[in-house]
Amino acid sequence: MTSHGGGKAIVAALAANLGIAITKFVAFAFTGSSSMLAEAVHSVADTGNQGLLLLGGRRARREGDRSHPFGYGRERYFYAFIVSLVLFSAGGIFALFEGYEKVRHPHAVEDSWVAIGVLLLAMVFESFSFRTARQESKPLKGNASWFEFIRRTKNPELPVVLLEDSAALCGLAFALIGVSLAVVTDNGRWDGVGTLAIGVLLVAVAVTLAIETKSLLIGESASADVERIIVAALLDGPEVERVIHLRTMHLGPDELLVAAKIAVAHDNTADMIAKGIDAAERRVRDAVGLDAVIYIEPDLDRLSQA
Repeated sequence: MTSHGGGKAIVAALAANLGIAITKFVAFAFTGSSSMLAEAVHSVADTGNQGLLLLGGRRARREGDRSHPFGYGRERYFYAFIVSLVLFSAGGIFALFEGYEKVRHPHAVEDSWVAIGVLLLAMVFESFSFRTARQESKPLKGNASWFEFIRRTKNPELPVVLLEDSAALCGLAFALIGVSLAVVTDNGRWDGVGTLAIGVLLVAVAVTLAIETKSLLIGESASADVERIIVAALLDGPEVERVIHLRTMHLGPDELLVAAKIAVAHDNTADMIAKGIDAAERRVRDAVGLDAVIYIEPDLDRLSQA
């Protein structure tokens, strides 16, 4: 059940977005298209976002210390949350502003063939990045739908890359439609409408990312399936009569805090209880396949004594 960091997907997205951003800025210089400018800024934001994800992954690998005894695994969640803010401000709000200005003060798209060619080329590069992210995500997704995977995964990087690449492909389609309509109708407002559509899309994706990463940042429990596995592992030994209660929390995608109160036999000695807890901890670690910090409190089963 170990989660993957999605490093390959992040690097692929960073390389694609950096090349695409440069190409779009060159195309904007030729065409003056607001859709092209919005897409260029979007690609710059995405490039910076992938850099933030890589930085977060690197900082999260630091060992725990006195100030952070459980380690720095949640830094990956923090940087993913920052990505959502960057996407909202540098991508979405900028595109909405540019689209509004272009609708108010339209002007013709120059050298439209350059814009269309660049947008089509960008779609090819973004499709490659999106394909890489899908391949990296499939081992974690299992039989769940893509929507369920994005909602439930504890890995912050892959949903970010998947949503960014999806938004990029949709944004490119909006830009292509806007530029094409502006050329066909000789009305520059269509270019502004395409830019507004890009802005709305980016804001929606940014808000979705912010909601999901905020939940991880403040502390999410393990999934119901993982908690069932933990309970089964605890009970798979004679020293545990019942799991009275269980609390879990992800310290990072691959790190889990497990706190459990277990019922033990009333005539067990302290030595028997200590050895039983050690055995139960080993079973839990083997079962979940994650780096687990485990605290087990023994107690008497008062329900059976009632």
